[in-house]
Amino acid sequence: MMSGPGPEAGATQGPPPLRRDAEGRVEPASLAGVIQWFLDYDERVAVVRFPAVEALFQWRQREEQGGGEESLGINRAEDRLAVGVMQALVLHDTEAGLHGWIKELLAALEDARQTNETIAEAYGLKPSEGASVVEEAGKITSRRERDIYLNCCWLETLCTAEARVLGWAYRGLYGRAFHPNTF
Repeated sequence: MMSGPGPEAGATQGPPPLRRDAEGRVEPASLAGVIQWFLDYDERVAVVRFPAVEALFQWRQREEQGGGEESLGINRAEDRLAVGVMQALVLHDTEAGLHGWIKELLAALEDARQTNETIAEAYGLKPSEGASVVEEAGKITSRRERDIYLNCCWLETLCTAEARVLGWAYRGLYGRAFHPNTF
């Protein structure tokens, strides 16, 4: 798996710069350009466009609606990523705030990854890029464990993508690379 941008022409240039408005807030149009760049050129972010990930997102939406949770009305996994990135930069508008949020994303990612590994091993699951994780999770006999597994699969995907975009935004906004133990 590729660790960074692909060899496409736009990838060699890197993401466009983030711009701030007169009040110091990130300009939405520049942020949209950054998110689009990551969706187009960063393999670990672009997975949100994979049909298997979209099926997982749709499963999550149905579960939220069926459980009486208030839904944000987001139709696609790709849109959920964009909303999450935008919300993070609005809510965490200082270096310390964004640093703390990225650390939380990384902790959630690690917890989800460990949970997925444990459940996948216990049930002999073999998820792959092309296969639907929702279908593979059908092998899990316990509804509770199946829901935990699928939610963790979604969290692992979403947190990875958000952390990649926000990590780059952190560098662009604060002039240094994000490091979890620095701040």
